[in-house]
Amino acid sequence: MPLNIREDLEAARRRDPAARGFVEIAILYPGLHAIWAHRISNRLWHRGFRFVARAGSQVMRWITGIEIHPGATIGRRFFIDHGMGVVIGETAEVGDDVMLYHGVTLGGRSLSKGKRHPTLEDGVVVGAGAKVLGPVTIGARSAVGANAVVTRDAPADSVLLGVPAKARARQESDDRRAILQAPDYQI
Repeated sequence: MPLNIREDLEAARRRDPAARGFVEIAILYPGLHAIWAHRISNRLWHRGFRFVARAGSQVMRWITGIEIHPGATIGRRFFIDHGMGVVIGETAEVGDDVMLYHGVTLGGRSLSKGKRHPTLEDGVVVGAGAKVLGPVTIGARSAVGANAVVTRDAPADSVLLGVPAKARARQESDDRRAILQAPDYQI
């Protein structure tokens, strides 16, 4: 998989209204640095250099505050906005055009070997502080609200809100940004 640096820069510029230019994005966006380092660590991981891959991912965690296990599968044009506190587990699978905000966890719920982390299909957006736990699948173009806790699968074009998160179909009138900033909690 090529580094796709230009594609990543364009994805960040499109998704962040505060982005002022490609030089600023390339130098100052820790989410991109974590993704670029992950791509290198992931190659090392799959070539059997697992200690080196893990060491590299830990160095990037110290630098960026973003932890992406080198075994995780990450798609194209992935963007992490702000990023501090993001954790992506070993068996997580992230599709193309996915966006995560700070504090998101794609984590496990079991100590068993095998698939134990989430799958986010293409175009999913996960709001700040949300936790997506276990081997669940979040369907394409879905939105997970801020601080939601997701432990069940959701079909494509869903909105997931609350603790525990409940899925509902996205509606034409849904403002994706409003969903991510002010979820309707039902505890």
